[in-house]
Amino acid sequence: MMTNLFSVFDPCTGTLSLNWMSTALGLLMLPMNFWFLSNKMMIMFQKVIYTLNSEMSNLMKYNGSTMFMLSIFLLIFYNNMMGLLPYVFTSSSHLVFCLSIALPMWLSFMIYGWLNKTNKMFEHLVPVGTPSVLMPFMVIIESISNLIRPGSLAVRLTANMIAGHLLMSLLGNNVCNSFVMMLSSMILLIILMLFETAVGIIQSYVFMTLTTLYSSEI
Repeated sequence: MMTNLFSVFDPCTGTLSLNWMSTALGLLMLPMNFWFLSNKMMIMFQKVIYTLNSEMSNLMKYNGSTMFMLSIFLLIFYNNMMGLLPYVFTSSSHLVFCLSIALPMWLSFMIYGWLNKTNKMFEHLVPVGTPSVLMPFMVIIESISNLIRPGSLAVRLTANMIAGHLLMSLLGNNVCNSFVMMLSSMILLIILMLFETAVGIIQSYVFMTLTTLYSSEI
């Protein structure tokens, strides 16, 4: 039972497995502007991009850096949505995928900050108004919290995506033969699917927002 339950998260299901190719399938869903007048999907896509761009422009100090964060948001968003389709591998439910996004960004922030703004990075280790007695402990606490940031970003996204899929797998495997139980299970699964859609959107937004806040400290 547990082997079948977790087999949907197995990235290696054969010699020529193309499970990780689902990560790039989201690029085919990007709306293309072929016409003079934008369609409804293109208008909605542009409104989301403009709203997120105006929100992050207050935090990002460098021109053009918001496009990088928007790309991360779209990558995670499309992978979360692709994972809701049947028989599609959910790459965002793996720690390897999430950590490969969070760790390089965190390393780039740290390398740039410590090489170019060393004094400011030291200032972040001691918050304003900290008593002199607590300063050594605050340096240790802030250093540890800074080191676990990429892990917390990756684990947060992975845990939230894998929890809903496990719940839907459990409910789908335990459907009874009676019509009433089957109908009630189907209604519950539809509600869970809507809930997972909301979770996928929120988690991609949270990942982008936290990364933006981490970069604004440099």
